[in-house]
Amino acid sequence: MTVPQKLGLILTGGGARAAYQVGVLKAMAEFLPRHATNPFPVICGTSAGSLNAITLAINADSFHKGVQYLMSIWRSSHTNQIYRTDWPGVLKNTMLWLAGIIFSGIGRSRFSRVSMLDNSPLVKLLRDRLPVGKLQEHIAGGLIHALSVTASGYTSGHSVTFYQGVKSIRPWVRARRIGIPTRIDTRHLLASSAIPFVFPAVRINREYFGDGSMRQIAPISAALHLGATHVLIIGAGQGKNTSPKRSNTVSYPSMAQIAGHVMNSIFLDSLEVDIERLHRINRTVAHLSEEAQKASGMHHVDVLVIEPSESIDKIAERFAKNLPRPIRFLLRFVGAMRESGANLVSYLLFEQNFCNAMIELGYQDALSRKDEILAFIQHTGESTVPAKAGDKHFV
Repeated sequence: MTVPQKLGLILTGGGARAAYQVGVLKAMAEFLPRHATNPFPVICGTSAGSLNAITLAINADSFHKGVQYLMSIWRSSHTNQIYRTDWPGVLKNTMLWLAGIIFSGIGRSRFSRVSMLDNSPLVKLLRDRLPVGKLQEHIAGGLIHALSVTASGYTSGHSVTFYQGVKSIRPWVRARRIGIPTRIDTRHLLASSAIPFVFPAVRINREYFGDGSMRQIAPISAALHLGATHVLIIGAGQGKNTSPKRSNTVSYPSMAQIAGHVMNSIFLDSLEVDIERLHRINRTVAHLSEEAQKASGMHHVDVLVIEPSESIDKIAERFAKNLPRPIRFLLRFVGAMRESGANLVSYLLFEQNFCNAMIELGYQDALSRKDEILAFIQHTGESTVPAKAGDKHFV
């Protein structure tokens, strides 16, 4: 039995770092004919990556148009389009946030719903500029097989993948992660991108949700459940050769340094582990006969990963001064304006110069791998072992 190949696109989280994905997509759009439709039947987004994902999906009739729309948003990006940066807004929210830390533990629940930053500008931006209703049209027209947005449930502790796609896709339940069919709207996008402590949680149905990168122990899994046979991943990691030398440290880590470390654990580590696990399964599958693969439910999955070739922290250091003064004041308070805090800054630096630098980095990284990317996108063979809900790749 054979099944048609379905290319899955996975766009990971990372706040302002997600501008890197737009540069990679810009290069891909140039690789393909100008009037090409969306080449990714399955699109999966998490955190800020979910905003890029849904933009591509609702413009699935023209890949070039979708990428241009993303470019127009990110190239003109300013922090005040994502969260409040004025003195009254920052000071009020910071005071309420601190009060929440103090009083929520003694039952003063009215303080507990406040985050460090007020993302009401992002709420307005999404409602004004994303016609989510077009998604179902493109699914019905065969341009999209499925779109997913992943968020993390604060009560259940589950990683929940909300998906909208063809009716044949079945919901799934795995340890601490589930897939739920729904009509995706701005709530799912806001929930998926609600960086813990930084942006407020979002209530969907009976539960509050936060950033989808939390507890997402198998980021590749959703794409496979949705029918992808091979997967292209655009990440926003630290870049190559950025591991610092281990040395004797005298000063205690700042709050920002600790927060940046936590951010990396949330946004980066699980993807690296899942890719390593997939490669390990592929090596195992290579030693099995076709009959053994069918019997075991295991199959080979090709994966191509594109990540920054330069240190994002170093880029963020150069542009941190572009942040509005109230935000610099707040970040200086937690030590984020020092070199050790650049990691945290990179997630919040939705300023034009930084975003353009990230777009250019993604563009150049993709250009350097043009032949490899084109070969992967144009992979038109057929799989002899179809993916199904019980397959071992859905670990």
